[in-house]
Amino acid sequence: MKDDVMNRQQYTWTGLYSELADKLLPFKDNRHKLIEKLQMVYVGLGMKLPRLDSSSTPADIDPYTVYGLFNKGISEANRKKIIAAIAKAFGIEAELPNDFDGIPVLNNLNATFYAFVGDDRRGEHDIDNLWRVFEAELALAASDTAENRRLFIEAFNATVVQFGLGWKLTMGLYWVRPLTFINLDSRNRWFMGDVSKTGPSIAEIVPKEKDSPIHDGEQYLAICDAIRAELGSDACPYADFPSLSNAAFVESERVNKEKKAAEKAAEQEAEENSLGDAGVETTHYWLYAPGEGAARWDEFYDRGVMALAWSKIGDLSAYETKEDLRQALLVQYSDKTSQKNSAHALWQLVHDVKPGDVIFAKRGMSEIIGRGVVVGDYEYVQGGSDYYPNLRRVRWTHKGSWPRDKKFAQKTLTEVTDYTDFVAEVSSYFEDVVDDDVIDEIGGDEPTPDYPEYDKDQFLSEAYMSEEQYDTLVGVLRSKKNIILQGAPGVGKTFVAKRLAYSMMGVKDPERVMMVQFHQSYSYEDFIEGYRPSAAGFELEKGAFYTFCKKAAEDDENAYFFIIDEINRGNLSKIFGELFMLIENDKRGSKNKLQLLYSRELFYVPSNVYLIGMMNTADRSLAMLDYALRRRFAFFDLKPGFGSDGFVTYRDGLDSVKLNDLLACVVSLNEDIAKDETLGEGFCIGHSYFCGMKAEDVTDAKLSAIVEYELIPMLREYWFDEPGKVREWADALRRSVK
Repeated sequence: MKDDVMNRQQYTWTGLYSELADKLLPFKDNRHKLIEKLQMVYVGLGMKLPRLDSSSTPADIDPYTVYGLFNKGISEANRKKIIAAIAKAFGIEAELPNDFDGIPVLNNLNATFYAFVGDDRRGEHDIDNLWRVFEAELALAASDTAENRRLFIEAFNATVVQFGLGWKLTMGLYWVRPLTFINLDSRNRWFMGDVSKTGPSIAEIVPKEKDSPIHDGEQYLAICDAIRAELGSDACPYADFPSLSNAAFVESERVNKEKKAAEKAAEQEAEENSLGDAGVETTHYWLYAPGEGAARWDEFYDRGVMALAWSKIGDLSAYETKEDLRQALLVQYSDKTSQKNSAHALWQLVHDVKPGDVIFAKRGMSEIIGRGVVVGDYEYVQGGSDYYPNLRRVRWTHKGSWPRDKKFAQKTLTEVTDYTDFVAEVSSYFEDVVDDDVIDEIGGDEPTPDYPEYDKDQFLSEAYMSEEQYDTLVGVLRSKKNIILQGAPGVGKTFVAKRLAYSMMGVKDPERVMMVQFHQSYSYEDFIEGYRPSAAGFELEKGAFYTFCKKAAEDDENAYFFIIDEINRGNLSKIFGELFMLIENDKRGSKNKLQLLYSRELFYVPSNVYLIGMMNTADRSLAMLDYALRRRFAFFDLKPGFGSDGFVTYRDGLDSVKLNDLLACVVSLNEDIAKDETLGEGFCIGHSYFCGMKAEDVTDAKLSAIVEYELIPMLREYWFDEPGKVREWADALRRSVK
């Protein structure tokens, strides 16, 4: 037999749980007294008895629901309080538990074993039946006789069919006598159904994870007997049912965390790849309070650190998830609040703050007191209870006082990267001020980020476009300086835009690329400049394109790319104003200036600024582009890339017959769309609907979802007046994935 420490663990809760059952049994015929006793327990705790019926005071109660009071989704601290109070009230002598390993818990929203009074699904004898099976299991656990088995089976069969029970009943049986009855919730069934975890004998007899509940008490006892017989064997090296249940919990948590981590990584990869920013590390900006009221600022400045407290929960890097961190805070500190903000700040310090990030130190909600650059990874430095052990090394570059009219976030640590106006304003405080103590060390300027290279070959490996098309596209954009990528849904306009810019720059430098999206409410004031409400009335604020052009003008040896998504959704005359002329390729540069509407400033568009617009040709709700603007842009058609070398390689790598059949059907569908006089090539279905998948992702469910919820709704829009044609192609698409 395997010598597994986990399986030799002493579960401190089993004694109390068993003794509580003995104390509850005498209340079988005096349940009102039991309810009164429970109410007094909660009064003594200063807590409100959870809602157990349609009224605040339950009309009746069963013993398993009593166990459910402390076996559900509540904090461990509250769990221990409730158990201690119940133990005292019922005169239980068993040791109070210091662990809850191997105990399944109820959903807080379904924490009773019966339907409420007034619910048609509640039977007249439901709670009587629960007491009956409770009494029978105690008798069977005490003496395994044929008669006791018969009584248990009868009681089980009469009870398990009641509303909301099924597998849930086995959870209650296990709580009461954890060494005799096995819990068959979905987690345990999943675990025991794996031959590698418990052996073939158990895997064969235990119901599968998705199986319907068993309604046969004899079968349930046979399962308990079979599992018990295998305990301690090489195939099932667990000492008892609690050990087995705990192993199932530990393994499921491991699998779930790995699955979540994989899903998060895939989601992050998809987010980065969607715009072509994979591998790009940008500078992030943080607002940080060095202690309450900035009480630790002088100390942290001298030590060259930023630090957070919460010393009781230990090394933050030991926590695998933010939720684990939050639970630790609830236990060690107050459970009166959710601790979400604290957990988020601590998690960000460890996982999100990076060397090179800029820290703005603050006091209160309206004063900046310093600036620094992160230079180290997360460290945990042990110290006293009031010490701040969680830190990162920071090269503080400025120290002083810069009051601000507007208030900022009250949280200890807040990322402000996306608040570009705020970052620009606060950064301006330090433009002409450098601390003498650090000027020699930092050399005046911040280190230049090391952005990854990106060239034509990398672009062609990601975008399903031929080399000839790419060369044409780049040539037209360099010459015209303004281009609109137009095409049907799914041809990869957004996917291509930023990658195109990076490939022409030769590096993934996000500082030289900006993306906005036009819409009906977008205006000149957003794009160039306009008056905005402020505390003093109205202030003139610069828009996105104005700011970008000023930035490009200061770096005229490098190309800058301004990307406009959905360019034809905005009122272009209103948005561009006098820039209609200035964006022309031969009207660029400082010799071609026009006076802006509000500031009267003479403004020009630098010659190193390139505009890339994107336009969906299949959106019938959009008006045609202004001809004056159309003359100033080149137009490049992006077409479905199903036949491109890159897509063919990607498709073959997935090795899916059904996907190939579906793609062939879509290609045929596109031919029909292109021939339709009311549609044309601009309405063809693009390849993006099928991108970003790995071989394991290409399932029947995934392909069916693409067909049912993306392609067919589009066809209904295209052929809204030809339902027969919609049915014809919908059936063809469905057949291709069956």
